[in-house]
Amino acid sequence: MKIQLDPVSLEWQARARAFAEEELIPWELHAEMNEGRLPDDISKQHKQRAIALGLSSMDVPAELGGLGLRTIDQVAIWEQLGRVTNALCWCFSEPMQWMFEACTDEQVAEYVLPLMNGRRKECYAITESESGSDVVVETTAQACDEGYRVSGEKWFVTSANLADFMFLQAKLTDGPHAGADALFFVDMSSEGIEFVRTPLFSHTFDHHHPEIRLTDVLVPASNRIGGEGEGMRFSHSWFRRERLMIAARDCGAAARLIDEGLKFAQRRQVDGERLMDKQLAQAMLADCVSELWAARLVTFEAAEAHDRGEDVKSLHARCSIAKLQASEMASRVADRVQQIFGGRGYMRENCAERFAREIRVDRIWEGTSEIQRLIIARALDKRGLEGM
Repeated sequence: MKIQLDPVSLEWQARARAFAEEELIPWELHAEMNEGRLPDDISKQHKQRAIALGLSSMDVPAELGGLGLRTIDQVAIWEQLGRVTNALCWCFSEPMQWMFEACTDEQVAEYVLPLMNGRRKECYAITESESGSDVVVETTAQACDEGYRVSGEKWFVTSANLADFMFLQAKLTDGPHAGADALFFVDMSSEGIEFVRTPLFSHTFDHHHPEIRLTDVLVPASNRIGGEGEGMRFSHSWFRRERLMIAARDCGAAARLIDEGLKFAQRRQVDGERLMDKQLAQAMLADCVSELWAARLVTFEAAEAHDRGEDVKSLHARCSIAKLQASEMASRVADRVQQIFGGRGYMRENCAERFAREIRVDRIWEGTSEIQRLIIARALDKRGLEGM
């Protein structure tokens, strides 16, 4: 199952695969049995290695010290990192291209570039209790002499327990853009920030998803990202890229699941035969391979469309298609491979069991599968099949 990649992408693919298999995967079981945590020295080692490999600078423009990799290179990287469970591949922060387009030079220097060298850690405070398939932002930003006073609650703030600042979306209460959304940098040390609770989730990650309450938090005007009312535009840019990289990771997860299921089926003896010689097992693995191949083609083509500079509306639709196909595919693959493992597939020490829990959320966050279908259908309605 070879995607036709040029030597640059192949080299990045090989580096990411080696990092995943030699340094991250060996620590998965330790993380699973220790609430997602690794020894401090190992976590530090993983972070330093990721930075040294250039993973934290892949989407940073070359003129700012980054690598400025093509989208297809980044998809090749994240596909291989997707082979890892327990979010161990989240060991580095990743500044994204949209940040350099949206932020001032001062903001880039203070918040964005420090992500690249590991001096700062970010989280995204977008979702709220009533958010779901529709975007609901009730957190308010009221203008004051010093900037803005922000109040409200944010849910599912991934990595907030490890972050020192957040990207926060709030609704403006006054001025010419009252009612519109704005995006802000908010330091976690700001007075008025409270961790309400940290719910437990199905997966075993060291990156938690707490609920955070902000009460009259002072945010300097210099911390607003872009103009008033532009918050949703930047969030859409973030969603588009995240959807594509989720698709890439799901392809990597499915590939590892198939590899592990195949190895087990080849050695497992049932009634004097290999499990792999049983037609029902063959059918399950054949379906896994067929669906993975299709999802990979869609995902890598979406990446190439970005690099060709196609219309942004077309890219939105392509990323939705890729996320929908890959996330739904990966869940089916995980379920089949668990079935092939039998009782062993229900053990937490088995990567199939962990993947089954972990990739379930990929059909929910950054836009549910249902929302992706709506985006695709609306694009079809507006531009027709060829125009998509």
